Amino acid sequence: MIDKNETFNGSWPFTPKFSTKAGFMQHYVDEGSSDREVIICLHGEPTWGYLYRAIIPELAKYYRVIVPDHMGFGKSETPQNRMYTLETHVENLACLINDLNLSNITFVGQDWGGPIAGAYTLRYPERVRRFCLLNTILGYSGPLPNQNLSPWFKWIEKHNNAGTLTGILGELNSNLLSIMQILGFQRLSNVDSDWIRAYSSAFPDRDSCLGAIKFPLDIHLGYCKEFVKKSLKLGNLKLIQQKPAILIEGMNDNAIHPENAIADFRRLWPNAPVIELDNIGHFCQEDCPETLVALIHQFIQMTPLPVL
Repeated sequence: MIDKNETFNGSWPFTPKFSTKAGFMQHYVDEGSSDREVIICLHGEPTWGYLYRAIIPELAKYYRVIVPDHMGFGKSETPQNRMYTLETHVENLACLINDLNLSNITFVGQDWGGPIAGAYTLRYPERVRRFCLLNTILGYSGPLPNQNLSPWFKWIEKHNNAGTLTGILGELNSNLLSIMQILGFQRLSNVDSDWIRAYSSAFPDRDSCLGAIKFPLDIHLGYCKEFVKKSLKLGNLKLIQQKPAILIEGMNDNAIHPENAIADFRRLWPNAPVIELDNIGHFCQEDCPETLVALIHQFIQMTPLPVL
C-alpha cells in the first residue's frame, strides 16, 4: 500500500480519498466538478490508478473522473484475509459506487477493468450509461476465435506448473517492468525513476503482491467461471447491449489476443465502433493517452444522456 500523500515527484498530483464501505481502505481519486457526468476508470494487472495519470486532468475538464485502486493495488490496502477474485472486486466496486451515490456512469475499463465493469453492470444496469473498453473483454459473448493461450497466459501456465509463479509475482518490487513487458508494455520512453517507483512501490514485500498473484489465476484456473455463469443468469445481458459502447484496441497486446477482444465486442455490439491502434500495446494508457482522451471525449459527446 503506497503512502497516501506520495506524489512521485509530482507525477501523481491528485488528492487521495478513501472509502471503507467494502471493509478495507480503498483509495480513489475524484477529479472534476461533482455536477458533471461521471467517468469511472478501472485498471488491471499489475497497475493502479497511476496508469491514468495523463488522462485524468484532460477528462476532468469536462467530466467528474473517478479512478479507484482495486483491493491489493496502488494506495488501497491488501488485506491478507480476503478472497481476491473477480467476484470480490465487483463487490468492492459496488460498495464504492454506493458510497459515492453515482449514476449514469461511463466505464473506462482496461485489462480486468472490462470484466469488472461488465459484471457490475449485469447487477446494476440502471446505474451505467456507457462503456469505453481498452484492450479488454467483457467475456459474455461465447467461445472466442483464438483458443490458444496468449503470451501472458503461457507464461502464467509455465510458472504455475513449475511452482514458481508465487515467487516471481511476489517480487514485483524489483521485476515489475519485466512483468509489464510480458503483458505487452511498449512505451519505454515513459520509464524513468519516478515511473519505476510509482508502479513498484505498491509491492514492497510478498504479502503486498497477493492481489497481483491471484488476478491471473482467477482466469487460468477457471475460478471465475461460476461467477460469470451466475452473472449471465441475471438475464440483463440485453440491457448491456443496449448501452453505447466503444472498443479501443492496441494491436500489440500480449495479454489478450486482439482478435478475441474485437470478436467479443462485436458479438455484443455489432454496430458499435472499434478503433484499432497499430504499434500500441496492452497498456494503451501509457502508449497513447492523448489519443484515448480525444476518442473517449468524442464518444461521450456523440452519445448524450437522454433529455428528461
